[in-house]
Amino acid sequence: MQDKCVQKKPTRNRKRSQRRAIYCPTHRCYLDSVSQKYPLYADRPEQLQSRGVSRRSSRLVLANQTTVALEGEWLEAFWCDECEATTWYYVRRTGDRTYAIAPAPQELWQQVHGVIHPHGNPSVGEFTRKQARCGNKLKNFGAVRG
Repeated sequence: MQDKCVQKKPTRNRKRSQRRAIYCPTHRCYLDSVSQKYPLYADRPEQLQSRGVSRRSSRLVLANQTTVALEGEWLEAFWCDECEATTWYYVRRTGDRTYAIAPAPQELWQQVHGVIHPHGNPSVGEFTRKQARCGNKLKNFGAVRG
C-alpha cells in the first residue's frame, strides 16, 4: 500500500490584467490613457430613447430622477504614438473587453459630470467674468479712490 497521497499542483490562473484593447481609429495602434474616465449622464428622454429605452420608460425614469448614469459610456483622453497627439474620445463598452471609440462631439460634454465648462460658468455675466480675469488690479474704476 502506498500511504503517500500524490497531489497535483493546482492549476493557477496566471492571467495578468491586460491592457484595454482600445486602438487609434487612424493608425490601429494601442492608445494610452492620459486622463480619468468622465462618465456620461442622461437628463433628457431623447438621450435614453437613442439608447433603446422606450419613450414611456424614459419619461418615467427621468420624472423620478433628474439624471440617469449611462453604464458603459464615458469620455476619456488618449495619447497616440503615431499621431503624437492627445485626443478626447467617446468610449462605449460593446462587450467583454471590447470598446467602440469615436472623437468626442461637443454636445457630449454637456452630459459629463465633473468637468469645467470650456467658456466658464454660463450663469456668470460678462462684466463679472472680465473683472475676475483682472486679478487684483482695479480696471474701469480709475475714478474710485478709497
